[in-house]
Amino acid sequence: MRFAVTKVCGGGAKARAGVLQIGGCGTGIETPTLLLSTRKGLPSFVSCDLLASLPLPDSLLLHVCPTHFIEGPPLKTISNIGGLHRMLGLPDHILVAAAGDSIESLPSSEATNKFGASFDTPSGRRLVKPSDYMELVSCMKPNLWASLADEVPAWVTEKRNKISVDRTLRWLDACIALDTASGANSFGVVVGGSSIEQRRLCATEVSKRNVSGFWIGGFGLGENIEERCSLLNAVTDCLPPEKPRLVSRLGLPEEVLEGVAAGIDLFDSTYIYQLTMGGFALIFPIDMVGRETQNGPFDNDGGDSTKINLRATTYQKDTSRLVDSCSCFTCQNHTRAYLNHLLNVHEMLAQILLEIHNTHHYLRFFRSIREAIKVGEFDLFRQQFVKKRRAHIAAAVL
Repeated sequence: MRFAVTKVCGGGAKARAGVLQIGGCGTGIETPTLLLSTRKGLPSFVSCDLLASLPLPDSLLLHVCPTHFIEGPPLKTISNIGGLHRMLGLPDHILVAAAGDSIESLPSSEATNKFGASFDTPSGRRLVKPSDYMELVSCMKPNLWASLADEVPAWVTEKRNKISVDRTLRWLDACIALDTASGANSFGVVVGGSSIEQRRLCATEVSKRNVSGFWIGGFGLGENIEERCSLLNAVTDCLPPEKPRLVSRLGLPEEVLEGVAAGIDLFDSTYIYQLTMGGFALIFPIDMVGRETQNGPFDNDGGDSTKINLRATTYQKDTSRLVDSCSCFTCQNHTRAYLNHLLNVHEMLAQILLEIHNTHHYLRFFRSIREAIKVGEFDLFRQQFVKKRRAHIAAAVL
């Protein structure tokens, strides 16, 4: 794996653009960018053939959760097939393995102990030891993997934060020692809860290990906005600039912009999945600078200035596209009225079409972020986006 920073915003800002080159992928992946969340290797409603319709090479990065495969095909079978790339029929995609997600494998800090991390799964609470975890990784053969971590919510005590850091560092060393799948292509996880001191300590210690990058965990677990900003900056200040940084569970547009401003390169979240399951479609302008909401006046039927709720009756007779300027399959072939119909008759095609559009739209949002960094206008980009969001919320309240 190779990573190079190509542009850093001036004036002491941390936002940066870069290029990530992994394995046999012929095209470098520009950062900042998004890892698409998956369930057992594929996005929830997008099949292999439909993946090709998403923007390339932006859609090549997939987050796979090893704990999803605790139950399913025997690990030996996955290994004999040749790993997940061959089993899923995705030889050109980049699979990034990390334990836990926000859908089916939630970290359970109260059940975690010195032997391993605990996760709440559809089949119950599961304790995963470093040896178990690395057996999963070894059979899956991902391009990158993140070590096992003890993630804790924001409200735990300082003592519990310290225990979290100690366990995570110990498990990182164990995972590296047990690695037989991807060599040095490992991401060390930085934890520490809401403690800036423990976050800095963990980041400093992980930086001393032989890792290819950093997975910043423990966010999206109850911290407030002010805490998050301070914690992110404290962590990135301690990390070497030549290696990529990934943060999990920051998916809202404002959260992404906050992460980019702190120097984050990669984002892993279930935002698109949650939007799709709720019947929402993203409609905000991609550049957000000096433009109004796309497709005319905005109707606030359970949405906000970034998305619309297609279950609302106002869209029953709306024959317009989701977004006029969008080139995705959904916008090129279907209307808001048709999607409203599919949702209200509980047809799965609704989720398929929505996930295609939402993924396409959000990847274009990341592309606009990169362009803003390259021309030195990221701060303006961020300010305009937040300003428009706040103006819309204030208008809705009044």
